[in-house]
Amino acid sequence: MPALLDAIAAGPVVLDGGLGTHLETRGNSVASALWSAKLLRDRPDEVKAAHRDFFAAGARVATTCSYQVTYEGFASEGADRDEVDALLRSSVEIARRARSEAGLTPEQAWVAASIGPYGASPGQGTEYTGDYDLDVDGLRRWHRPRLEALAASGPDALLFETVPALDEVEAICRELAGSGAAALLSVTVGTGGALRTGASLTDVADWADRTQEIRAVGVNCASLRDADTAIRTLSERTAKPLIAYPNTGETWDPASRSWFGDAAPIDAYVEGWLDRGVRLIGGCCRVTTGDIERIAECVGRWATPSPR
Repeated sequence: MPALLDAIAAGPVVLDGGLGTHLETRGNSVASALWSAKLLRDRPDEVKAAHRDFFAAGARVATTCSYQVTYEGFASEGADRDEVDALLRSSVEIARRARSEAGLTPEQAWVAASIGPYGASPGQGTEYTGDYDLDVDGLRRWHRPRLEALAASGPDALLFETVPALDEVEAICRELAGSGAAALLSVTVGTGGALRTGASLTDVADWADRTQEIRAVGVNCASLRDADTAIRTLSERTAKPLIAYPNTGETWDPASRSWFGDAAPIDAYVEGWLDRGVRLIGGCCRVTTGDIERIAECVGRWATPSPR
């Protein structure tokens, strides 16, 4: 069993925050359709520095800059499949180098290879609707080459994230079944804590439970309130470790490629989520290094027994 899975069996582990958000804070533009993936090719040292900053803030898992590295997306930039495979591999290596530069060992911090959903590929926000033109078999074929390329690079875990539709959950689970991979599955939810398509999280939990390769299941890139509802549902349906890394509550407008609305503090929810079995906890879009510092402090207090 990989060391990351040993760690979450022993207690909660802090994830990083919004990689694109922090890259913007560092003065980079992520306004293109390729999001932060463009910086992986054009400014890899900035990606490494962003990972390093999150480690310094208390994160112990770096989520690679591969979420939106897709063959279709980079074809529009003139890249062939070999270059995309090389970018996927480099995303893992860059995170490893950031870990080393942060003074952390492979026993102290880990690398999760991000595999974004099909909906992220067009860059039109369909990861927030699940409005797909592929069925389960088509989604399996679409995910397969990225999954294989990232698995071959040797991350501590594969992280399927921001999955909005039950068909995609099924496709991922079917593609993983029998592979022996160490995988994490995180879905995105809307109002009431259901998948963005309206499907029930009980079905997500059922797929996770019958897929040995899914080692933890949870929710990301949703408002705090909706994430809280989702965590409550999942905690009642599965005994697997849970994942929680919501955004700050703001809403993404794909037309203007900007966020609007008011942010809310994540740390107010941390203790309750840990009590419900969350073992990987951090933040998604708009979550800063400062937010991760506060989450890490909450996790430290929760994990330290009070003196009698």
